[in-house]
Amino acid sequence: MKSSICILVCCFSMVFLADYVNSSNPDNSDLAKQAQNPIANLISLPLQNNTNFGIGPDNETQNILNIQPVWPFGITDNLNLITRTILPVVSQPDILTGGEGRINGLGDTTFTGFFSPKGSKRLTWGVGPVFLLPTATDDALGSDKWGAGASVVLLAMPGKWVVGSLLSNVWSFAGSSDQDVNLFTWQYFINYNMPNGWYLTSAPIITANWEADSDNTWTVPFGGGIGKIFNIGSQPINAQVSGYYNAVTSDFGADWQLRLQLQFLFPK
Repeated sequence: MKSSICILVCCFSMVFLADYVNSSNPDNSDLAKQAQNPIANLISLPLQNNTNFGIGPDNETQNILNIQPVWPFGITDNLNLITRTILPVVSQPDILTGGEGRINGLGDTTFTGFFSPKGSKRLTWGVGPVFLLPTATDDALGSDKWGAGASVVLLAMPGKWVVGSLLSNVWSFAGSSDQDVNLFTWQYFINYNMPNGWYLTSAPIITANWEADSDNTWTVPFGGGIGKIFNIGSQPINAQVSGYYNAVTSDFGADWQLRLQLQFLFPK
């Protein structure tokens, strides 16, 4: 929770002061579209904090800070490889640790590589492998499984809009845990860009755990939020705050989620 509070303070402070620090560079619409595009040819470091509320009968809270470096590579004249790594720092509540109390540490790492064509602006795509690495520092924070699968993203950028979908499925193939991993993830994203780097966003993450029973398979959130691209000195930053209500969730799933993000952008 401490990390969530710190990021919340930073996000609100930066967003509300952005008009002042960004006065010398008021139009960041092109950079905003790049930041909203998961397969843009743009180096970035997103720090995304997800706080999940209302877990179990005691309404416990889970916090996950995802450190998500994105690094693109040009592999041919016409093709990029966009790599995205997600390293979660997890604070797991008692109800999800088997009664061992709250446990804090690293979760399992996910690495995705998207092959994507260069030069496409209005409609583009990316496809590639996704890997699950058992980096969790405690059994309660990860699956203790190696996994692999496939991921695909499709998006369009008509006018002020950035819309698309990112889908993946990971299957475990090795590891010491008795519980297999078969996890489907779908994130659709809808962004509307406004003047001076402001934008509206909706990017819920829908998941299906195919190893669970039918009553606990799906998590389906709805919601959205607001963000802004601005500069501190010469450093472009994307700050965002959004909230999502879980219309469908598992027995021990959260009722709703607060998402806060700071993304450091390094345009070429």
